[in-house]
Amino acid sequence: MKITERIKKERLISDGGFGTMLQAAGMRAGECSEEWNISHPDVISNIHKQYIDAGSDIITLNTFGVNTLKYSADACEKMIRAAYENAKRAVMESGREIYIALDIGPLGRLLAPYGDLDFEDAVAAFSHTVKVGDSLGVDFILIETMNDTYETKAAIVAAKENSSLPIFVTNVFDSTKKQMTGGDIGATVTLLEGLGVSALGMNCSLGPVQMNEMIDELIEYSSTPIIIQPNAGLPIERDGKTTFDIDSDGFANEVKKMAEKGVAILGGCCGTTPEYIRKIKEITKDIPYSYIEKKSKTLVSSYTHAVEIGDAPILIGERINPTGKPKIKEALRSGDMSYILSEAIGQEERGAHILDVNVGLPGINEKEMLSRATFEIQSVTNLPLQIDTVNADAMEAALRIYNGKPLINSVNGNYESMDRIFPLVKKYGGVVIALTMDESGIPETAQGRLEIARRIVNRAEEYGIDRKDIIADPLALTVSSDKDSAKITLEAIRLIESELHIHTSLGISNISFGLPNRDMITAAFYTMALESGLDAAIMNPYSDEVMKAYYTYRALTGRDVGFSEYIDFATKVQSVTAVSGATQSGVSTDGKSRLESAIIKGLKADAVNAVSEMLLNEKPMDIINSHIIPALNFVGRGYEEKKIYLPALLMSADASCAAFEIIKSAMPKGSEVGDKIVIATVKGDIHDIGKNIVRVLLENFGFEVIDLGRDVTPERVIDTVLESGAKFVALSALMTTTLPAMEETVKLLREKCPDTKIMVGGAVLNKEYSDAIGADIYAPDAMAAVRAAQSVFGKR
Repeated sequence: MKITERIKKERLISDGGFGTMLQAAGMRAGECSEEWNISHPDVISNIHKQYIDAGSDIITLNTFGVNTLKYSADACEKMIRAAYENAKRAVMESGREIYIALDIGPLGRLLAPYGDLDFEDAVAAFSHTVKVGDSLGVDFILIETMNDTYETKAAIVAAKENSSLPIFVTNVFDSTKKQMTGGDIGATVTLLEGLGVSALGMNCSLGPVQMNEMIDELIEYSSTPIIIQPNAGLPIERDGKTTFDIDSDGFANEVKKMAEKGVAILGGCCGTTPEYIRKIKEITKDIPYSYIEKKSKTLVSSYTHAVEIGDAPILIGERINPTGKPKIKEALRSGDMSYILSEAIGQEERGAHILDVNVGLPGINEKEMLSRATFEIQSVTNLPLQIDTVNADAMEAALRIYNGKPLINSVNGNYESMDRIFPLVKKYGGVVIALTMDESGIPETAQGRLEIARRIVNRAEEYGIDRKDIIADPLALTVSSDKDSAKITLEAIRLIESELHIHTSLGISNISFGLPNRDMITAAFYTMALESGLDAAIMNPYSDEVMKAYYTYRALTGRDVGFSEYIDFATKVQSVTAVSGATQSGVSTDGKSRLESAIIKGLKADAVNAVSEMLLNEKPMDIINSHIIPALNFVGRGYEEKKIYLPALLMSADASCAAFEIIKSAMPKGSEVGDKIVIATVKGDIHDIGKNIVRVLLENFGFEVIDLGRDVTPERVIDTVLESGAKFVALSALMTTTLPAMEETVKLLREKCPDTKIMVGGAVLNKEYSDAIGADIYAPDAMAAVRAAQSVFGKR
């Protein structure tokens, strides 16, 4: 029986920590566990057998770190094949129906624009692993320990393009329910369900107590079976060995609660052993099981959060569209992304929930420009986007690199349109705007528009696209040419909502075309449409009249509890024309300089232009101290307070770095760069995302960073410290199997470089472990690392 059919009927138990078992079997610190598939096949088979004997229904291949960024393609294939043979041997000996998962872990590098790894290069690396695993006969693909939605998407795209196997995904969340790059539970579930995975959930990083606190939110969003694989609590150092603080009985008692909540697959991660699996098998065997309930939420998402359409009126900013906008046309033709990015930020600041992105203009390569615009807009705003084009090739290019589940504008009732767009939606995920028109045009009646919407919904369902992912647009035609057009559109909204039970969207400004003071008509029509049931409006966020309609409607219908949003808007509103919100020269609206504003918003080109102008009148060090450092501190505080996410932090650092490069050219030669810091990912660990983030921020705060890279021996760290005279070392580790290497490095540093301050960090560490191995500082995140370095060197 296929595993996807099995989990409809019963709860399954997966295996536990593989690295933990390898360490117990004698694997030394810094050794590559995947190579044991070839060098120690009997050990690998025996670990699988122990988990099967303990009650595991699922075992995962020892392939977590196998990828072509770490090994040659030939070496990858040999290790995956050996891993499968070792697992298959254990399964054959068991005599039970056991499912074998191809285990795929993160690549260890952050994807662009925040890191240096291109999306397609990530897809290619994952694809090789998938192809080999698929050819061997594994039962499903497990993409696990993912802490970035973009890398997760790359892995899923690779799996879908190279295999028809079920795809299961588990992500890593911290104690604030966020991934490393800021994605919350809603955003993660929305992305994964949009991409069509067969099961989803959490693993690693946290223990069962913390994960239990998050399961209710997972269940709230998910219509897909849930997997939970916690660590055995928090790591502790005891007699030179890494152990964990929750024993098998305590672990099983917490996992029992997960089973009672309806989790479909239960298992363990770091620190768990066959004994843990045996206990959870026993304690959950009599708990009734039912398949997860299907949810009806219409959700789109960015990399940070999901937006529900239908829960409250949604504003879709229309300004990134060349129609009737000369400045946008000029920016598109000249490739001036700075203006377009400023438009995106301005609409976000005005209260838009989603941004429409349309670059259709004669004379430009729409496929290239739409893909570029989507990529760059997502680097400066965390709002979901509406991909708006009639060009299917351009749409696919944008959908492929979009980090989340977008709105897609649009399909219509023409079968050619639906058959061109729906396969893209099925592959990449999205919520589709359905225009109630076909090859015969726009029906003159509300009933006619309803029937086209019905046709689109039915066709979508044939492609396996749920009706909750279809939003009908009954089309607002200008009232100046047809006095009944508004009435027909409003009636169509009511019919579609009541008969098809799907949500609706409108481009509301069309209604007033050709009339003076258009915003007055548009705002009144918008209020009428909201009362008729309209869920989302494509609109101009700079129109005070429309925004007044939005905030007053929310207040009068009880959606704005305490009138806080209305009061805030009412105190700020000014009589301004509905024009672009692009960044103005001089000082931004929050009182900061143009350079500070550009750095805070991550606008690299604006930062370069601003600093070039400032150098005509100000000294380089004055600019650094009075503008660049305050801007970075502003973003840093926002990050520490969980108001700003990692991608925004990195884009700000990138903008400040670009500005600093201009400043350096104007500084006297021989100027001091800064205090020296040696940074490295420890021996055996090839995951250097966290280390790279810390390096970037340290450099931007004026430190000279000597980056040794990843998989660095203790001896190399010592030699570099002695040669450079550095008084500060930062060490990183992601995997529990490499914690002994970190401890060894710290011990050697204490012996050879006693005056050097040592800072450690990484997903598997905590302060208790840091203290136990003798480090001076534990940094839970990148900004904490900066603050620690500032403190050590006496910097502000």
